[in-house]
Amino acid sequence: MKVRGFFQPLTWFTGACYLFLYLPICVLVAFSFNTSRFSVVWRGFTWEWYIKLIQDPLVLDALKNSLIVAVVAMILSTIIGTLTAYGLYRYRFRGKTVFDGILFLPIVTPEIVVGISLVIFFVLIHVNLGLKTIIIAHVAFDIPFVMLIVRARLQGMDRTLEEAAMDLGADEWTTFFKVTIPQLLPGIIAAALLAFTLSFDDFVITFFVAGVGSTTLPLKIYSMVRLGVSPKINALSALIVSVSIILITIADRLQRKSV
Repeated sequence: MKVRGFFQPLTWFTGACYLFLYLPICVLVAFSFNTSRFSVVWRGFTWEWYIKLIQDPLVLDALKNSLIVAVVAMILSTIIGTLTAYGLYRYRFRGKTVFDGILFLPIVTPEIVVGISLVIFFVLIHVNLGLKTIIIAHVAFDIPFVMLIVRARLQGMDRTLEEAAMDLGADEWTTFFKVTIPQLLPGIIAAALLAFTLSFDDFVITFFVAGVGSTTLPLKIYSMVRLGVSPKINALSALIVSVSIILITIADRLQRKSV
């Protein structure tokens, strides 16, 4: 009874934290269906704002840019992150600990610092800002997250299957593609979905490295908010939140199955 009494306040506190975090999102989604043009006044249910989003060429162009950046960044970061995780986990070399620590810097470094450093770097090497600089930046901060997930799968993988394959005559490349990769596949897919979500939702770093004609959805939302919050913005934000939740949920379930 004492233990239960001790944990009951923690339960209420946890519930209050979740309510504080997610209630504003629920309100945002609800008012995206509001008939009134004023977000704080509920007048009735409508799909009008979602229809207007589909008909807005600027929003569609921003969506196209976000999808291009997210897909390319996902593919590149998943390939690089998977191979890096495999190399760091399986092989020993001089400076491995230092190299391993450096790869996690993008996770602990504030995004505004990463954004400023990247834009200075691109200016120094005379690279015009645009979709390519956004992709490079997103690949840079996606790789550590891919590594974390893939290495978690590597630690739980049965290496005897690889040894058995090589004993039966398979070389290292055949073993890697036909034995190792299938075992890592759930973790790789989970890492790819997380990388896509992080890239699709990013604002701070994208704000610094974006150029003319490379506006993504988060940047488009920011420019729309500066003119005032409307149900159209709520609808766009609700779509992004919904897609992010779905992808993160799928990635989490795949990661749980792969461990």
